[in-house]
Amino acid sequence: MISVNDFRTGLTIEVDGDIWRVIEFQHVKPGKGAAFVRSKLRNLRTGAIQEKTFRAGEKVNRAQIDTRKMQYLYANGDQHVFMDMETYEQIELPAKQIEHELKFLKENMEVYIMMYQGETIGVELPNTVELKVVETEPGIKGDTASGGSKPAKLETGLVVQVPFFVNEGDTLIINTADGTYVSRA
Repeated sequence: MISVNDFRTGLTIEVDGDIWRVIEFQHVKPGKGAAFVRSKLRNLRTGAIQEKTFRAGEKVNRAQIDTRKMQYLYANGDQHVFMDMETYEQIELPAKQIEHELKFLKENMEVYIMMYQGETIGVELPNTVELKVVETEPGIKGDTASGGSKPAKLETGLVVQVPFFVNEGDTLIINTADGTYVSRA
């Protein structure tokens, strides 16, 4: 058991029979009434995001998530195949289970597979990934780094807003938490 007062971003908990990861949390001490913790949680089984409020000091079960380093191999229809780097064992995950992560996955990329009591529940991505621009409008002379943005389609199909100086063929560093442009690689 863990107190909601000890919440931190990335913590995994068990609430109402589901496994949740804390995305955001805020301790609130109103002038009148009891303190509480407002949190934003992601369901690791479904990917759904829910806001939940806990009373200060309330206890929840901590979910022990095991991770295994694996390599993303390929898509096989609606299934995506990953291989354990040590045992060469392969597992398949359905596309709907890793919908968010597919925007950042490239073949042969190393990721961590999250497991809870033997059940595979998702993919843990690195904080940033390098992806190549496959389609964007050409930059115009005189465009500056701070002067706006344009859409760019990346090799995984993800579309992000990038500065005007980014061209097709450039490799970009993308934040996997929110899918935003960080810098050129």
